Amino acid sequence: MPEAPTSSLGVWFARVDAAEYRICRSLNHGATFPVPRRIFQVASRLGDGIIWYVLLVALPCVYGRHALRPAVVMALTGALGLVVYKVIKRAFVRERPFITHAAIDLAMPPLDRYSFPSGHTLHAVSFALQASIHFPQLAWVLVPLALTIAASRVVLGLHYPTDVLAGAILGASLGGLGLSLS
Repeated sequence: MPEAPTSSLGVWFARVDAAEYRICRSLNHGATFPVPRRIFQVASRLGDGIIWYVLLVALPCVYGRHALRPAVVMALTGALGLVVYKVIKRAFVRERPFITHAAIDLAMPPLDRYSFPSGHTLHAVSFALQASIHFPQLAWVLVPLALTIAASRVVLGLHYPTDVLAGAILGASLGGLGLSLS
């Protein structure tokens, strides 16, 4: 059992965590089945950054010089997203659901201890948004991929839905910033 929260923010997160527990547990149940578990694990692993690095390199290779500026701007917004994500994680220190709730099964090791916000979702939304606006023919792949990465974080027991929602909002904001610069 985790220590009782001492700050007002900690108390607020404890209340939100308890309110989200049922949703987390229901979605986490999907990880008990081998095929969905593996699909979400692969999506989550791709969301570690691998797919976005490949995308940044592939865009200029496939679309030529036209894609160079969007790829550079996407890389810059990705770096900014990493900084924003790390600052927020250190400020909020929200424990992951599998730490707080024994009934949430961890289906994949986390990259760090805290859950708020979801960095995977932040980057998935930011990159998918920017690439899909610049190259609409990629949206049919990138939008479902971003959604699967975001869902994987809750299904695998790594995040609460509000972590993913916050990551999506931050990612959309960074994506919008990137689009205004490219």
